[in-house]
Amino acid sequence: MNVIELTKDNFDKEIMNSDKVALIDFWASWCMPCKMLSPVVDEIAEENPQIKVCKVNVDKEGELASAFKVSSIPMLVVIKDNTVIETSVGVVPKQKILQMLNAK
Repeated sequence: MNVIELTKDNFDKEIMNSDKVALIDFWASWCMPCKMLSPVVDEIAEENPQIKVCKVNVDKEGELASAFKVSSIPMLVVIKDNTVIETSVGVVPKQKILQMLNAK
């Protein structure tokens, strides 16, 4: 699977220095909606190798979660050309995530 565990230490390398569109999933192990969304995110990673799919455990990476102003999880963030182009909070269907990834 192509999902990258994102940390403040590898953020620049994986996101800022990448020319790929990135999908970041902010989650926590105790969050039931996060557990529901996780397989969908994993599926998107498998089916779309042109997209960089990353996960951030908010309990371990509070600094990164704060930088993205995460107040509720699961939260998805789409980054293109070092700019946040879409965000969503809560469980969303796969089709909605794919639409977010294709936003201009």
